[in-house]
Amino acid sequence: MANQQINSGNPRVDIEYRRRKSAEEMRYQMVSFAIMIFLTLIAFATVAIKGFTAWFTAPFIILLAVVQVIFQLYYFMHMSHKGHEAPSLFLYSGLLVGIITILTFSTIIWW
Repeated sequence: MANQQINSGNPRVDIEYRRRKSAEEMRYQMVSFAIMIFLTLIAFATVAIKGFTAWFTAPFIILLAVVQVIFQLYYFMHMSHKGHEAPSLFLYSGLLVGIITILTFSTIIWW
């Protein structure tokens, strides 16, 4: 009877549940941070190595930047949690408008 845990069934009140969730969230953030540092080192190495051309280096660094933005949004800005649907809608709408604008101006300049 001494080992019996009090579990209220309410996640907002259950302290042990909140501690586990906080530890899990911190673990995700640390792993994400390590991955972002690794991607940054890859970008620096790509520029430092003289064997790569500019036609490879520039798109590759942009790709790494896009991956880092995704990590930033989902892990550091908590966009993966419930209740962030409206900010997600606005971010993705802005992204869509930005991509369409870039494509529009690129086609105007190239043709």
